[in-house]
Amino acid sequence: MRNSSVRNRFGTTAAIALMVSVGAVLVSACGPENGDSAPTGAAVPTGTAPGTAATGAPAPSGSAAPGGTVVNGTSAANHLTISTGTSTVALNGATADFGTVVRDLAWSPDGKKAAFVNGDGDLMTADPDGSGKVVLAKNPGGETWSHPTWQRATADPSVTAGAEALERFAAIVFTSDKGGTLRLEKVLTKSPGATPEVLTPHNSEGGGDPLPQPPQTGNTWANAGGHRGEIVYANTPTNEVYLYDDYIRPATRDLGKGSQPALTPDGEHLVFVRSVNGHDHLFTRSTQIDQKAEKDLTPSATTDYTEPAWSPDGRTIAVRTPDGISTLPADGSAAPTQVSTIKGLPSYRP
Repeated sequence: MRNSSVRNRFGTTAAIALMVSVGAVLVSACGPENGDSAPTGAAVPTGTAPGTAATGAPAPSGSAAPGGTVVNGTSAANHLTISTGTSTVALNGATADFGTVVRDLAWSPDGKKAAFVNGDGDLMTADPDGSGKVVLAKNPGGETWSHPTWQRATADPSVTAGAEALERFAAIVFTSDKGGTLRLEKVLTKSPGATPEVLTPHNSEGGGDPLPQPPQTGNTWANAGGHRGEIVYANTPTNEVYLYDDYIRPATRDLGKGSQPALTPDGEHLVFVRSVNGHDHLFTRSTQIDQKAEKDLTPSATTDYTEPAWSPDGRTIAVRTPDGISTLPADGSAAPTQVSTIKGLPSYRP
């Protein structure tokens, strides 16, 4: 299977060392629903990409693009952000300078914090404008950390978990590569400076035959969704995608061949990458245990579609291509359309 090429290209670091084509200084990163702080510096528009559906003129220097204006794929209205492995992040129709290398940017469920791996390999969090940076976990050395994701869980009246039990889901899960051995690790967001612990996907034992146990190493590219701490991830040696949920009791399910999985915000659907006829395609499927049908969203692909991300409403998928960022309807009703010439990792800020 050609999925190995996907892993080799982006591997466990997914750090894109490509510069944004414009310089940038600090920008207000206020989203449409989040009343964040005022800008602490001037904004620099990212420029309009060919084929970008702009609804107005580019924002003038010194201000972020209005919510209705799409500049090089990003606006306050569409929530799309792009990190490039440099200190700048494209969002809100402009670029924000985080003052440090930003790799594998991921947003908290409420959109008020960003998580990323910095140039020293540490796990950091920051405000959307790049201020308020905190080293959540210090890399001990000899490891490569990548692709953090914020777990999320809310109280369920039908489950007597309680607030104390839910604390374990206020965490960030990421990949640690130590000497070529890949494992998922986890650190609580309320414990800056804590030592991450290994997240061990497994199945709780039932009353009958022992349940099959998933691989403990080779795990990478975790992505959280839903409201019960669910995580999907890829296992490199088996080229399989797994869903892990330990809200009530540990349960891990094999969802089939693929890589670079991402869960919808409600946790009901999955998008992942699989090689078909020499190109990386996007597939979706339900996460329900009794629904296994898959759909190829890019059956006529003539390029590679990788690193997918869901929009907050679950209706749109952003994806990286060799030419920049494209988006497509999550139901597969239209082919991908390029929206940005910025080459980086797409993510959506809730």
